[in-house]
Amino acid sequence: MPYGFIGKILHVNLNTGELSTETPPEIFYRTYMGGSAMGLYYILKEMPAKTDPLSPENILTLMCSVTTGAAISGQSRINANAKSPMTGGIGDSQAGGFFPAELKFAGFDGIVLRGKSPKPVYLYIHNGEVELRDAAHLWGKGVKVVDETLKAETGEAKAQVMQIGPSAEKGVRYASIINMASRNNGRTGMGLVMASKNLKAIVVRGTNQLKVADTPALSALAKTGAKLVPENPDMDGIARLGTACVVMPQNAMGTLPTRNYSEAQFEQAEAISGETMADGILKKRETCYACAVRCKRVVEAEYEGMLVDPAYGGPEYETLGTFGSMCGISSLEAICLAHQVCNENGVDSIACGATIAFAMDCFEHGVISTADTGGIDLRFGNTAAVLKVLDEIVNQSTEFGRLLGKGSAAVAEKWGPAARKYLTTVKNEEAPMHMPQSKKSLALIYAVNPFGADHQSSEHDWMIEDGIASDLYMGRLALLGFNNVLPAGDFGPEKVRFAYTTQIFYSMLDTLELCQFVWGPAWTLYGPQETVDMVKAVTGWDVTVAELMKLGERRLNMLRAFNAREGFTTREDTLPEKFFIPLAGTGPTAGVGVSAEDLQAAQKQYYAALGWTVNGNPSPAKLKELGLEWVAP
Repeated sequence: MPYGFIGKILHVNLNTGELSTETPPEIFYRTYMGGSAMGLYYILKEMPAKTDPLSPENILTLMCSVTTGAAISGQSRINANAKSPMTGGIGDSQAGGFFPAELKFAGFDGIVLRGKSPKPVYLYIHNGEVELRDAAHLWGKGVKVVDETLKAETGEAKAQVMQIGPSAEKGVRYASIINMASRNNGRTGMGLVMASKNLKAIVVRGTNQLKVADTPALSALAKTGAKLVPENPDMDGIARLGTACVVMPQNAMGTLPTRNYSEAQFEQAEAISGETMADGILKKRETCYACAVRCKRVVEAEYEGMLVDPAYGGPEYETLGTFGSMCGISSLEAICLAHQVCNENGVDSIACGATIAFAMDCFEHGVISTADTGGIDLRFGNTAAVLKVLDEIVNQSTEFGRLLGKGSAAVAEKWGPAARKYLTTVKNEEAPMHMPQSKKSLALIYAVNPFGADHQSSEHDWMIEDGIASDLYMGRLALLGFNNVLPAGDFGPEKVRFAYTTQIFYSMLDTLELCQFVWGPAWTLYGPQETVDMVKAVTGWDVTVAELMKLGERRLNMLRAFNAREGFTTREDTLPEKFFIPLAGTGPTAGVGVSAEDLQAAQKQYYAALGWTVNGNPSPAKLKELGLEWVAP
């Protein structure tokens, strides 16, 4: 009897409407376990190299894991993978909520989507029964309306809906896939891929219970974690203030991206902080399935007569950064409205806000003018201008909006060399709101990460650096071989080892589909040992930290192998020019930048440590070691 996993993968041929169920053997689940690794198994085996991301030949996978749906915090997540229209390499994006667990309860561990439907459709899954239904009446409708319509149409008020918004249908390149109207598979343009298949939504409802190997052990671990939330300062902050809890610490330490990454402190940071949100417009806290942390914000606000609907949740730290400090905007209500517009239309708020900030930087420096913006005075701090441009992007209603809907790297190609110096992109994907200038391990990970700069693909420097590292952090990191606190700002061999070791750990978390606010190597609710204990309790497998780390390494190599066959080498493993320029402004990081020489030295050590070639691609020997001989070209 399988524990943890259902043992069924749903295959959908949208060309023909054929639906089939695969029942992989247990060794398949033990080898790949879920998430990106399981999705890449199908993508690497079946998708031809050089496939157009928006062609029917692109394969979109949605995968849970062997631990999804277990009754413990931080496990209800799902991964979307396909070739990315943003990067031209692998697309990868995670989301939480109740949809992932519900998919398991409905009878499937994941979905493989091929082809393109001749007309708009949605997929309905109910306790193992599957059908494709017409979605013509839903095309062009906003996320909230579609969510409500499909629950009424299926007669399942408790159904979970994953969908694309109108912006994906209109061709916004960084469109997301969204569930619960507030949980986004936001990065790398997975929503546009889903739209290219004429698939509007997936509706799931299940009443089956997940079987686990050791219910008492799992229950004990879950109860212990719930009790630890208020005792762990980091987790208590996340619970009370959401991810916005880091706005003020980031600002104080000079790591809050401001005015398109030109500065690292925002003079009005307090106005957009988690504390200000909690004291004013916070309506309630929401959670994902079975999670005791309850980090999700739900806000109710008004900006100049426009209401912010609680149905769309509330802004995360990343959105507060991209639409706040990055654009020089200090109105929390306006940022909440921008967050709502992004969710209602299904776009990634990181890419969207950062693209607008990039355009503002170009405007400030005379690269573009009102002749290019359609008369909009796009200066930093102009709230009305930001909201106007956002409306043009999500609706693709103007030439300027259609251009910015392609992402800032594509915009810079049109505006020319003068614009490129203001980019904050890696592999054409906008960087998130954590600054590699001051977090040196992020400089390396941003550059080498297979799907572009990502702040949740490794642990951050603070956890191991003097001044922040604690007994809790170092006690857990010792399980990964780290026993010494490093000097602040270090970028030597030990920091590089910290970067790639924690990247492998996070890669494992993204394969097991575990929330990195709950499970992690240092600051989270549970550490490495508890991760092992949980996987054992759910699956019954006698796993170890070493086996789980090998799982993370396997997934990372599969991602890099996909990029290698698309022609990626070390050329793509670079940072934008802006990150090498010392930061302006005042504060502890003023004058700090990334050294190109230090980054190059770190990359060489990184490639060698991971057993890759000098071109940064997995070697045949490494693939064989990981049981991935079949991946080699």
